[in-house]
Amino acid sequence: MGLNVASDPPQSFSATFELRGQAGEGELILIGPLGNTLATLRWSPDAATLHTGQGTQQFGSLDMLASQVTGTPLPIRELFDWLAGTNTTAAGWQADLSRLDQGRLVATRVEPAPAAELRLILDR
Repeated sequence: MGLNVASDPPQSFSATFELRGQAGEGELILIGPLGNTLATLRWSPDAATLHTGQGTQQFGSLDMLASQVTGTPLPIRELFDWLAGTNTTAAGWQADLSRLDQGRLVATRVEPAPAAELRLILDR
């Protein structure tokens, strides 16, 4: 997973990831280059939590949780559809599923600013 945000200064984030569950209830594990777990994001209809080596934090929504971890809101709920080949609309985002059969997915946020690009390489 790679995320580039055209902020001032620009932000870049990359990690290996494991995504489990579904849009309404799931888990996203972010893994560093040495194989260590950087963070575990868990969500359900009534909770969104971040687990790191520094402890656990609660958030009011999955969007707030994703923003805390990556510095920008991510369309995690829509990501489940995109990975299944359904180009579900996500506010401000455009997904390119044309290379999904090759294990590649690119989604670009055009609004709100700053622009962002999410790139996924899948190991199925």
